[in-house]
Amino acid sequence: MNTTRTKSQPRRISDLVELKAQGADVRLQPAFEIVPVDFAHRQSQYQAYIFLCRYKGTVDGNGFEFRKCYARGCPNNLCQHVAQAVLIANRHLARDYETLRRAGIEPGDDRFTLEGMMVKFDDIKVENEQVYTIYDFINMAKAGTRVEAKIDLEEVPAVEHFDNRKNSQTFFFCNFKIKAGQREYDYQRCLACYATDNEKVERELAVKIANARLENLYRSFENAGVMADQVFFK
Repeated sequence: MNTTRTKSQPRRISDLVELKAQGADVRLQPAFEIVPVDFAHRQSQYQAYIFLCRYKGTVDGNGFEFRKCYARGCPNNLCQHVAQAVLIANRHLARDYETLRRAGIEPGDDRFTLEGMMVKFDDIKVENEQVYTIYDFINMAKAGTRVEAKIDLEEVPAVEHFDNRKNSQTFFFCNFKIKAGQREYDYQRCLACYATDNEKVERELAVKIANARLENLYRSFENAGVMADQVFFK
């Protein structure tokens, strides 16, 4: 199967949905990776795990592949705990699966799992705690809770470690400080990424993808009554 690299190649779930609505034959096979990544965050460096889904398949027989980051987890306190991240990743994945199935595209039933990962958890009870996604806060607002969101955007260079190679990537992260009622929460979303060594070619598309995802979130905020300033990547 030859993977095409055309301007019309799907890069997002919404692209697949749109192509299916136009009558295209869309075949899909997701593949999952939990990748150790070295991040250079401002003046500090740390290792985290990125939960990636590679969406591979065909549109009318033409091959495509794109990847989506579903969560970032840390074995320390510099971002969401790895055990929380896998739950968050699977909740976002379930939403995408539902979107695909409504469009008539079958994604299968695979999920992220920590099985086989050499990670030692400091507190295994974290897996039993309530884990929130941004959509939980949106639903709180719809139910009448006062919800405010402060948003900080980051473009973070990193090095991904695969079995036989390293890959320099730059990630677009959105950090949310959420106040829902009397409680406050920290929440993160990975919105896009690009190959650092190919910045001149890939960064512009990554910015468009990240900002399109932000636009969708802000639209959901407005509809639910979540108070937030709208900021975008440049």
